[in-house]
Amino acid sequence: MRGSVEHSWGWGHCAPSPLLLLTLFLFAAPFGLLGETTRQLLEFDSTNVSDTAAKPPGTPYPPYSLADFSWNNITDSLDPATLSATFQGHPMNDPTRTFANGSLAFRVQAFSRSSRPAQPPRLLHTADTCQLEVALVGASPRGNRSLFGLEVATLGQGPDCPSVQEQHSIDDEYAPAVFQLDQLLWGSLPSGFAQWRPVAYSQKPGGRESALPCQASPLHPALAYPLPQSPIVRAFFGSQNNFCAFNVTFGASTGPGYWDQHYLSWSMLLGVGFPPVDGLSPLVLGIMAVALGAPGLMLLVGGLVLLLYHKKYSEYQSIN
Repeated sequence: MRGSVEHSWGWGHCAPSPLLLLTLFLFAAPFGLLGETTRQLLEFDSTNVSDTAAKPPGTPYPPYSLADFSWNNITDSLDPATLSATFQGHPMNDPTRTFANGSLAFRVQAFSRSSRPAQPPRLLHTADTCQLEVALVGASPRGNRSLFGLEVATLGQGPDCPSVQEQHSIDDEYAPAVFQLDQLLWGSLPSGFAQWRPVAYSQKPGGRESALPCQASPLHPALAYPLPQSPIVRAFFGSQNNFCAFNVTFGASTGPGYWDQHYLSWSMLLGVGFPPVDGLSPLVLGIMAVALGAPGLMLLVGGLVLLLYHKKYSEYQSIN
C-alpha cells in the first residue's frame, strides 16, 4: 500500500503516514471504503429560520448517503503534475432527478513545498500536508433556501476524540473577513491534524462577496450507530477502533447561499505532525509598522523643528 501510493503520487514524506492515509480515505473516499452509511450529504430547509446560530440550521431533509453514490474512475482524474485527483459522483437512485445536472466532488491535492493556493481561503500548506476540497455543483436544492452540510467521521486515539481548537487572528489578508482557524489535533504532540477556516464559497472563484459562514458541531464518539469496518482501517489499526463524528454546515438563512448559483465549495488541510502556523502577512506587518512608527516619526520631526527654531531664535542679535 505505501509503496504503490508513493510511486504513483510522488508524495514523499506525505505518503507513508498511516494516519494521513487513513484520514484522507475517511474524508476523501466516500465510495465504500468505510461501508454503507458512514458519511452523508446533509440538507436543511432554512426558510423559516431567523436565528443564524440555530442548531440544526433548519428542518432536515432526508440525507444523501454517500455510499449510495456512483463515483468516477479515480485514474481518469489523476494528475501527477499537480499531485491531485478528484472523486466525482451522484446518487445511483435519483427519482426526483435532483442531481440530473449536478455532482458532488472531492478533490485531493498533495504538495511538494510550502506555499498557499491561489483561491481562498488560501490555507498555508507544507510538504507534509494534503488539501481536500469539497464542491457541490449544479444539484437542485429541495427548498428555496436550502443549506447543505457534511457528516464527517474520523478515527480517535484511545477512548477520546481528537481535540478541537479555535485560533483567532487580526490578519484576514488571505481570507477576507475571516479571523478564525479551526483544527483537530490527534494526540498531545500531535501526530496529525485537520485544519480549516470556517468559511465556504457560493461562487467560483471564491471571494468576500460569496463567503458563507460554516458551523461545526462538537466532536462526539460515534456510538449511536455502527460504523462499518474499512479494510484500510483494519490494515493499519486492527478491528477495534474508536470513531468520532461531527457535522459541518455551510451558510446561513440570510445573505448569499447555494441558491445563488447552485455552487458550494469548502476546503480543509490534512497533515502529519504539527500543523502549519500562520504568521502575520506582509500587508498587516506593513500597516502595523506605519501605525506604530508614525507617532514616533511625528515626534522626531516635531522635536527637530523645535530645535531648529530655538537655534535660529538664539542667534538673533539685538540692534540696541
